[in-house]
Amino acid sequence: MRSGVVAQKIGMSRVFTESGEHVPVTVLRLLQCTVIAHRTKDKNGYVALQLGSGPRRTGNMSKADRGYFAKANVEPKRKLAEFRVSDDALIPVGAEITADHFATGQFVDVCGISIGKGFAGGMKRWNFGGLRASHGVSVSHRSIGSTGGRQDPGKTFKNKKMPGHMGVDRVTTLNLKVVQTDVERGLILVEGAVPGAKGGWITVRDAVKKKAHKDTPKPGKFRVAKSDEAAPAQAPAADAPEKEGA
Repeated sequence: MRSGVVAQKIGMSRVFTESGEHVPVTVLRLLQCTVIAHRTKDKNGYVALQLGSGPRRTGNMSKADRGYFAKANVEPKRKLAEFRVSDDALIPVGAEITADHFATGQFVDVCGISIGKGFAGGMKRWNFGGLRASHGVSVSHRSIGSTGGRQDPGKTFKNKKMPGHMGVDRVTTLNLKVVQTDVERGLILVEGAVPGAKGGWITVRDAVKKKAHKDTPKPGKFRVAKSDEAAPAQAPAADAPEKEGA
């Protein structure tokens, strides 16, 4: 089980295929999606990765938050999320996950917060049919009708679908296909619509109800900070005088 990513919804566009057909896509952008911390069985009881994405001003942070990111030696992030992973799918802390973490053609599950609609009636909120347009019905054509029985049961049951607040819900869309990825610009193009408004934060991970794609990298595609890459390169230089003396 691999880690997902935290992305920002840019908007919708379309991509033309070789045959000339156009595919509607949603553009998701990775804003330096970095591994912040590990969750282990010994310490936390489960295995997971905590990821952060998007720049954040230190002036708007508490001292505790600044210390948390400083301990991980990463820049402060605006959005944090956890992804459950297997023991062999851990990615080093400080590594930045790139757009080619997902392979072209694979299916993903996308989760976001739906757009708020305010107070909505039963027809808009639950797709009720409404009352008849004529034959005795006046004024209340868009009403929901009866909400319960008479003496039996003598009440309105809980969770009855009624008018109320609509939207701002956590919505997960399953089995969306990855059409294209752009590593340089950090873009992931997903076929179809994605829940949420433009600029909203989205979590993307491998589809649960589909088989794993053969081209997906394991544990994932990421780049390590330059300071971490330079450390191993300096180690052989320190051992060189000892080998010459021997």
